[in-house]
Amino acid sequence: MLAISVIIPHLNQPDALDACLSSLEAQSLDRDLFEIVVVDNGSSAPPADVISRHPGVRLLEEKRPGPGPARNTGVAGALGHILAFIDADCRAHPDWLASISSTLASSPPGVVLGGDVRIWRPNANRPRAIEAYESVFGYRSQLYIEKHGYAGTLNLAMHREDFDRVGPFAGIEIAEDMDWGKRACAANVQFRYVAEMVVFHPARASMTELYAKWDRHIAHYRRMAESDPAWRVRWFVRALLVLASPLAGALTVMTSDRIEGLRERRQAIAVMGAVRWHRALTMLSLLRREPRVAWNR
Repeated sequence: MLAISVIIPHLNQPDALDACLSSLEAQSLDRDLFEIVVVDNGSSAPPADVISRHPGVRLLEEKRPGPGPARNTGVAGALGHILAFIDADCRAHPDWLASISSTLASSPPGVVLGGDVRIWRPNANRPRAIEAYESVFGYRSQLYIEKHGYAGTLNLAMHREDFDRVGPFAGIEIAEDMDWGKRACAANVQFRYVAEMVVFHPARASMTELYAKWDRHIAHYRRMAESDPAWRVRWFVRALLVLASPLAGALTVMTSDRIEGLRERRQAIAVMGAVRWHRALTMLSLLRREPRVAWNR
């Protein structure tokens, strides 16, 4: 049996997928020890041409919309006893799989790994404002794992037995990483943050894309909040707290080691303020209407 199956959900991102697959082909781990499974989730044109440029990569299809169902299809078709998940628009550090392999080999059963997610900067000497912002706030993986009990599915690894123990990822209607993490904790599975397990994710190309990301997250949070009979009051208070949070956010930016220099910090603070305002207004609007969720980005 193969050691590791890398599972990648895909929807209409052929160029990003090509870069992702190239990063996996450059892994320090022996290529004979892992397979790559791409699951297309209804792209307007399936990425067969991209797959053909990367020998040994398998392409599957899942028609039910959402990255969760696509990942489940990948698991069902995977041959490895370790499952590693990465998104199509991410690039893996050359030691990503080696870190997963060595860490799980030295961990007891029932341990799930989540790693660091850094922002990919095409021009590191002249980062864009959104890149500066997302470098600080985009993917706070250690916080998610150690405080909130879940790991983002764009950088996640586990033994197949532990996946089977928790069960499949949920559909598009909820945040599948948070839901899976909640069920994992209930099944006495422990999350471990591994700083050396690094993937890179591109920053959003525009404020419109960044707002769309937060709209999706807020819609998920709204659905989760509905189980509380007093959710409207709590939701209103949370919206006001978000509106009042830029001061604390500015302190986070000024003390972050993810960005350098006053220019980058000013940029990050400006974008953070706009995003917090958008989040608060969106949350308040969802007191009166039902949320909509779509993927990807």
